[in-house]
Amino acid sequence: MRLHTQWLRLVMGAAVVTATVGVAVQAPAHAAAAPKRGGPVPAFYVPPTRLPATNGAVIRTEQVKLALSGPVVPRVFPRYATRLMYRSTDANGTPVAVTGAYFEPTKPWPGAGPRPLVVVASGTVGQGDQCAPSRALSSPFILTPGPSFSGGLELPAIYRLLAQGMAVVETDYIGLGTPDRVHTYVQRIDEGHAVLDAARAARALPGVSITRDSKVGAYGYSQGGGASASAAELQPTYAPDVPLTATYAGAPPADLAAVTAATEGTEIFAVIGYAVNGFVSENPRLQPVLDRYTNDAGKAALKDVATTCIADTFARYAGGHTSTWTKDGRTLNEIAKTEPLLREVFAQQVIGTMRPAGNVRVATGVNDNLVTHAQVRTMAESWCRLGGNVTYVPVKGPRTPSGTVNHFAPLILDQAPAVTWISSQLRGSSAPASNCAAIPTTR
Repeated sequence: MRLHTQWLRLVMGAAVVTATVGVAVQAPAHAAAAPKRGGPVPAFYVPPTRLPATNGAVIRTEQVKLALSGPVVPRVFPRYATRLMYRSTDANGTPVAVTGAYFEPTKPWPGAGPRPLVVVASGTVGQGDQCAPSRALSSPFILTPGPSFSGGLELPAIYRLLAQGMAVVETDYIGLGTPDRVHTYVQRIDEGHAVLDAARAARALPGVSITRDSKVGAYGYSQGGGASASAAELQPTYAPDVPLTATYAGAPPADLAAVTAATEGTEIFAVIGYAVNGFVSENPRLQPVLDRYTNDAGKAALKDVATTCIADTFARYAGGHTSTWTKDGRTLNEIAKTEPLLREVFAQQVIGTMRPAGNVRVATGVNDNLVTHAQVRTMAESWCRLGGNVTYVPVKGPRTPSGTVNHFAPLILDQAPAVTWISSQLRGSSAPASNCAAIPTTR
């Protein structure tokens, strides 16, 4: 049986099983006809009307019991996490409330100096508020009204980091979980700010073992790879107080024009809608352009995906094209080539134009034709030319008919090496921090 067929059956099988026996069901207190997808937003996630004056300031916290904890795996993982809301700033300079979760390790830090902190930036989970990673802590899978299916995508990486004695904070990103705004998917400034301010917030929590002298790492793959890469670029100017020492950027969407073109026709093509919704929400000038080109089906699809998680998007839209969303039959990427404002948006989102802080490990699947290998390699080369300390890692994953498999297989193959690398960097490894000179001959 082909690998991609096995993978698709595994995903759908997991969804069915967890939806019936292993999933936390979050439902309204009273049954109602046609409930809103995702159900009511928990009160914790509703931002206050007034925000603190400082980026990274903690707004509120609550304790959450973890699904994998305590007697099941004694002395390895914590029993509880701290869900938190903190202040950040969006690309327009507007203060925003962001949620996430902090994990205090039970294992001691084996390195010299204070325990380090790693900020985990999640891969794509969706655009609906019910998809926020911090809502999938007590159960790895959640079924909410609609129905909508989501899960803790980064929990395996988080547990690997905790097992090596590193503290972890995971950000939900701007607009994901909090109902006051749209999640600005793959908006590099919003995501980079959310990562850096999560580090500030974690250090401000009472009773944690990290200190202001703790080294900080950033870890992310796919959307998370772009967020961690952006954080590395923005740290010197936005958060010089955050000692970002090591960044793992796996499969970052560094060139959105290339990535959106590659996403057309794949199982997850409708994530393009997440990006469109996010950019329009922060830049109202885009709305008339969008209205001019999208047909009724496109408008309905954009409204729909704004409330979905990635599994929902997969189930409803797999294999489609944005050409079915437009009046003239062109894809949104093709339209962007002729619209100056859209070209400007793509240009503003390119990652690789500023030297990254600290040491960076850039990983990319050589057969990744979704978040394409070539544009990741270009980012790494650009960083090298700017004087960055870059370790470039081409991951030789499978090449299948499924772009989704080609993209996610390197995540699995490279996760343990990536965690080992970030741990060694935070311990002060003397290993070379860059292989820039070898990139031109590395395939």
